[in-house]
Amino acid sequence: MKKRTKWLSVFLFAMLVVFISACSSDSSSTSSEKGSNEGKGSDEKVSINVAYGNQPGEPIDLLAKKWKELAEEKSNGKIELKLYPSSQLGSEKDVVEQATMGNNVIVMAGYDFLMDYVPDAGILTAPYITDSVDDLLYLTTTDWFDELHEALNGAGIHILTTNTVYGERQLLTNEPVSTPEDLKGMKIRVPNNQMSIATFEALGATATPTPLGDLYTSLQQGLIDGAENPLPVLQGVKAHEVSKHLSLTGHQKFITTWIAGQSFIDTLPEDVVQILKETGDEAGEYGRGVLEEQTKAVLDEFKEQGVEVHEVNVEPFKEKVQSVYEKFSEWTPGLYDRIVELLENKPS
Repeated sequence: MKKRTKWLSVFLFAMLVVFISACSSDSSSTSSEKGSNEGKGSDEKVSINVAYGNQPGEPIDLLAKKWKELAEEKSNGKIELKLYPSSQLGSEKDVVEQATMGNNVIVMAGYDFLMDYVPDAGILTAPYITDSVDDLLYLTTTDWFDELHEALNGAGIHILTTNTVYGERQLLTNEPVSTPEDLKGMKIRVPNNQMSIATFEALGATATPTPLGDLYTSLQQGLIDGAENPLPVLQGVKAHEVSKHLSLTGHQKFITTWIAGQSFIDTLPEDVVQILKETGDEAGEYGRGVLEEQTKAVLDEFKEQGVEVHEVNVEPFKEKVQSVYEKFSEWTPGLYDRIVELLENKPS
């Protein structure tokens, strides 16, 4: 009996050693997997939320879908982008803030929104700052932009791609607008950022920040008298069903960016970040082509649906918005002159 008890004790002790060894191995394996996910080449699937305010079918939405397709294909299914159009995750301002807090989100953000973090970013969306979108895109390739990106990094923002062309912003109103004086007393919907508000206040309108998703009902209810945006965006929210006067002011040639929080980017494997950037740029090129096609088609559609199109002399509009450049005293001294010099010396 004593002999049996002795062998039982030995057996139980051996089993205990095996159990402890197995637990130690599992723990080591888990730690190794976690470490590889934070460095290069993890095979673990990465799911990322992507937010934007535009409606399904608009160029930005089609760009996002192309990005999703390219990222998943290039990563062999390792990267999953979950798309949230129509401000489903909140307004642009709110989601940018979520990103800076390290949330799992990539958000399309205008430089006018990023000026809340680094004021100099706003000059990329200043009215009539350039004559072409290509000039704006060139600015994002300069040393000046590298300095801007570094400053945004310091504010917790990481730019993933810079070549998204949002379009040329035009004015759609209930009553005709041919000169800045016609805007006096009009409530014009603008995005909730300093640059857009300052621009339309300088033009004599009452700038009325409103979420893009609320634009149509605000027009219907008479809370605003008009709105501004690229034509596919105005068509996407069906603003032309209420407002029947389109003024081709072209007050902003508009590019935008896709950003994430720097602290969130730091949690991703390096290969994932690289794929996001490469495929984001590729999707941006695709999106520009879609934008050009849709802009032409929408203009024809507006005319067919009774929208009066007004060709305007933009010079009085340009004169009115000069005060916008003086308003932002927090900009780096000489910033405007530096931008002008960069454009003058742009390689041909």
